[in-house]
Amino acid sequence: MGPYEIAQRLGVSRQRFQQLARYPTFPKPYQELRGMKVWLADDIERWIKEYRQPRPTEDDTPA
Repeated sequence: MGPYEIAQRLGVSRQRFQQLARYPTFPKPYQELRGMKVWLADDIERWIKEYRQPRPTEDDTPA
């Protein structure tokens, strides 16, 4: 996954993704291709499960 795909998956801007990528807990890139870093999707999904709080949905709001 590249930065754009990860930002979309997280529901954040690319700038916010860049901030998150600097966290010590964020997975290390799998490879760097011509100046662009890429991550394994499994590593990103594991990080999301462990470190991201679920976002509230419409069903979570009180009526």
